[in-house]
Amino acid sequence: MAEMIKTYRQSVPAMRFIGKKYSDEDRVNGSFAQKWAEWFSQGWFAELQSTFDPKALYEDGDATIGLMRWKENEPFEYWIGVFCPAGADVPRGFLSVDFPPANLGVVWVYGKEPEIYGQEYLCAEVLKKKGYEIVCDEQGAYWFFERYVCPRFTTPDEQGNVVLDICQYIA
Repeated sequence: MAEMIKTYRQSVPAMRFIGKKYSDEDRVNGSFAQKWAEWFSQGWFAELQSTFDPKALYEDGDATIGLMRWKENEPFEYWIGVFCPAGADVPRGFLSVDFPPANLGVVWVYGKEPEIYGQEYLCAEVLKKKGYEIVCDEQGAYWFFERYVCPRFTTPDEQGNVVLDICQYIA
């Protein structure tokens, strides 16, 4: 069973997310795993991060990202990509979303795959109980993301568990 082992506030600078946007129709057996496999096989993460130092952007800035947008009565969006410096050029074939400087509520979800996935709502509840306010954008949409940080996500511990960061925008 997945458990929330760490919660904290993290301030990040203005950033441009560059990636590709997917919808529920892109899921295979309920998952975007096939799209993630395509990203790794095509070398798209390395391509995007080759033009800047990801570690200089913010702590954990070298992580790969599963960015989500949710607004009631609108289609769910799932983006795969990376955060880049504000104003970064967007290569052909990719899309971007600009984010102002912000505070993130970060929750570390500890467990085995696939039980660590789909915990965004529970993570939001944990953040609210800690006194954080989850905020939406100017259009009333909520943006949140899975942050896959090496090595805590890529190297399982002795029990076979990894840590997935779930990040919500907070006031």
